[in-house]
Amino acid sequence: MKNIFNPVYREDYLEGYSNGLNPYLKISENKNEAYILGFKQGRLDYERMNGKVAYGIPQLIVTNKVLEDFLLAGMLGMDIDSDGYTAFQIDVIQKWYQSGVEKYNATQSDYLHSILEQNGIEIA
Repeated sequence: MKNIFNPVYREDYLEGYSNGLNPYLKISENKNEAYILGFKQGRLDYERMNGKVAYGIPQLIVTNKVLEDFLLAGMLGMDIDSDGYTAFQIDVIQKWYQSGVEKYNATQSDYLHSILEQNGIEIA
C-alpha cells in the first residue's frame, strides 16, 4: 500500500471505496492499486452490513447512517420497523438497536420528546 497522504492516491482510493459500496458495480481491472484497494474495502463494508453480493442484492440497503438511526431509536426506546430487510440485515440491525437499548435513559428520552414537541415535531 502506498502513501495514503498522497492526494492522488487518496482520491483514487476513496473513489474505489465509494464504488465498492454500490452492489451494482463491478471492479474494473484496469484501475490502479489505490482504486482496487478502496473498492475491495468498500465491498467488504457493504457485505458486512448487507450480506454477500453473490447471494443477491436486498430490497433495502443498510448503510452506516441506517445503523446509526437504529442505534438512536434504541437509545430513545422507540419501536423499529424492519419490513423489507433480509434476515442477515435484521441480525446486523438488531445488534445496533440492542446497543442503543442498553444505553436507553428514560429521563433523556422524555426530555428529548418534550423538546421535539415544543418545536412541532411528532414522533410516532
